[in-house]
Amino acid sequence: MKINFIDLQAQYKRYEKEINSEVLEVMSSAQFIGGEKLNSLERGLASYTGAKHAIGCSSGTDALLLSLMALDIGVGDEVITTPFTFIATAEVVALLGAKSVFVDIDEESYNIDPTKIENAITSKTKAIIPVSLYRQCADMDAINAIAAKHNIVVIEDACQSFGATYRGKKSCNLSTIACTSFFPSKPLGAYGDGGAIFTSDDALAAKMRMLLNHGQNERYKHNYIGINGRLDAIQAAVLNVKLKHFEAEATAREEIGARYSDLLEDADVITPKIAEGNTSVYAQYSVRVKDREAMVAKLSTAGVPTAVHYPLPLHLQEAFADLGYSEGDFPVSEMVAKEIMSLPMSAFLSEAEQDFVVNAIKG
Repeated sequence: MKINFIDLQAQYKRYEKEINSEVLEVMSSAQFIGGEKLNSLERGLASYTGAKHAIGCSSGTDALLLSLMALDIGVGDEVITTPFTFIATAEVVALLGAKSVFVDIDEESYNIDPTKIENAITSKTKAIIPVSLYRQCADMDAINAIAAKHNIVVIEDACQSFGATYRGKKSCNLSTIACTSFFPSKPLGAYGDGGAIFTSDDALAAKMRMLLNHGQNERYKHNYIGINGRLDAIQAAVLNVKLKHFEAEATAREEIGARYSDLLEDADVITPKIAEGNTSVYAQYSVRVKDREAMVAKLSTAGVPTAVHYPLPLHLQEAFADLGYSEGDFPVSEMVAKEIMSLPMSAFLSEAEQDFVVNAIKG
């Protein structure tokens, strides 16, 4: 049996006529930047999450960058985040000349541990970026309470959690600013790079809209030094179609993730734990195994693709050597990084395919 790690082909076939029609409308109109496709997407994203403003942009990375720029974060400032995430979370901090201050993760959720945040706060701390990793939201109420106490802004990195809920509220509407990614493999994925920023703060929304368009408030009048961070109309058209079907896909992902956990209950792996009050979109279905190399080899031989998100925490990456961290500083992140691996996952994974994966793990 051939199994795709993420079955984007099956998804396209399901929505092929709708997607082709929407994309051809963009081609016929020749309005490739901005326009009604983007406006429609932003309205849909805002409605879905409950945030007042949804702002389409060129990637999840640029969404994070624009958020920090809107807060005037730069040289001398500190941003607290997790070392167990994709590099973009801390990369954008470094690009602006600020400093990432890492805090270890909770062993069950793999998200930043709120009980360890306050000890990392200094007079230079300007923001906290909790990452809602893999599938579920970080403990945002606890994080927001700490931030409010110290007058710090929270930016939810929701690049893997669009569609998840936390205590009845949608990811991307849990803090002052939130960012998500529409990279093709995400639960809501475009056919290229794309992202969005969410906020209910009118002033921040207006500033970020200018920043993503070279700081313009109107054509050739620039209030700020900005970037070219626009989301193109073809990607917006694709996302409009997928957003219509997204809730059904999110439900399917949750059911498939729960079935994986049930089937793997007696296997020699640690399955994901979903916190009480949370729902998950399973951007990845990730398990922990003591001998990952052996498990990856066994599954590869059986024809089951896997991935590792992420094999080396950020504090041990050469790019962040100047921060002065060393091995042992964040033991939970380091342990999880050595054991974590992701299994095939999509809303279109059949029970037969899932059984095949599980049997390969147990075999």
